[in-house]
Amino acid sequence: MNLLDILNVDCIRAPLHATGKREAIDELVDVLAGLGRVGDAKALKDAVWTREQMRTTGIGAGLAIPHGKCVGMPGLSMAIGKPAKPMEFDAIDGQPVKLIVLLASPPDRTSDHIQALARVSRLMTMEQFREQIYAASSAPEIFELLRSQEKPA
Repeated sequence: MNLLDILNVDCIRAPLHATGKREAIDELVDVLAGLGRVGDAKALKDAVWTREQMRTTGIGAGLAIPHGKCVGMPGLSMAIGKPAKPMEFDAIDGQPVKLIVLLASPPDRTSDHIQALARVSRLMTMEQFREQIYAASSAPEIFELLRSQEKPA
C-alpha cells in the first residue's frame, strides 16, 4: 500500500480550523468532498462518526485515525489534518492529538482499507518521522515528509 496513491497535497489541511473531534472529522470529509473524492459527504460523516462512537480512533502518541466505509465512495481516499494546537480526541493514552488521518473507502475495499490503516500506523511508529510530521507547519511540508517515506508506485 502506497499512501501517495490515495493522498495528494490538496487532501492535507494544516492547520485545521476545527477545534473539536466531530468538527475535525467533518472538516476532513469536506476536504475530500471538495476534491470530488466523496459521493455523499453527509453519509461519510455519519459513517466515520458512528465508527468513532464505538471506540476512539485516537490511538496514542499524538495520532488519531478516524475512518469509515461508505456506499458511493469512488475509491479509497485519505485526508490529513494538523490541528493548530493539540486537540482532545479521547485518545487511549489520554493525550491530545497532533495529527488526524481520515481514511474513507467503499464497503467492498476492506483489504485496502486495512492495509492503509496499517501503513499509517507503521509510519507513525517511527519516532523521528513522527516528530518531523508533528513539527511541520504546512500541507506541502507534511506531503513531502510522507513522500520521503513512500516508494513510487
